[in-house]
Amino acid sequence: MQYTEVARADSERGELVLRERREDGSRPVLELRANGVFVMDTEETSSETELGALALGLVEDPRDVVIGGLGLGYTLRRVLADPRVERVTVVEVEEALIGWMRDGTVPHGPALLADRRVRIVNADIAMAIAEAREKHDLLLLDVDNGPGYLVHEDNAGLYSPAMLEPCRGLLADGGVVVIWSANPAPELLGALDGVFGNAEELPQQVLLQDRPEHYYLYVSRR
Repeated sequence: MQYTEVARADSERGELVLRERREDGSRPVLELRANGVFVMDTEETSSETELGALALGLVEDPRDVVIGGLGLGYTLRRVLADPRVERVTVVEVEEALIGWMRDGTVPHGPALLADRRVRIVNADIAMAIAEAREKHDLLLLDVDNGPGYLVHEDNAGLYSPAMLEPCRGLLADGGVVVIWSANPAPELLGALDGVFGNAEELPQQVLLQDRPEHYYLYVSRR
């Protein structure tokens, strides 16, 4: 396996690296890492795509969607594929990642962000939600590998009742929040139920490099 660094940036949260990996005779794969922790790549995108697909299926009329975490754009791509969606606000704390998507460092990025329905907000997701004044139909949070595998330790508060209460306030009546986790998160399930009065854990099976794996979606409705 060969690795080539494509881009690197440093911020107050640490180091963000985009690198390309390639096996002999195979197409190159982009891989995103934060402080050495694998975040995602362009090869195994089923979890990001299915997050968007399942979440959209939970809302009758998802005209206005908020996505916490841009990543490499695969959840955003799936949300934009739904003709019911009229506006998508993507909140991403890493300015460098937004730049790499806009300038073509991530090749599919420019066309994705050029969609007129997309608005990119460079901010911490907790702050953006707390300061929001408009109501939205769907909120997708995919900023970590779940509450048990944080990309940044400061993100722990995102899964607490103190943060979930503003999430509820962000949603219109009937609106849904969906949170992605790589592993079961019973404390998150309980926190959601305490704030919303309802919560559901939806295990999802995916194939990762031909291996069956599970991830979990945590869902509450206002």
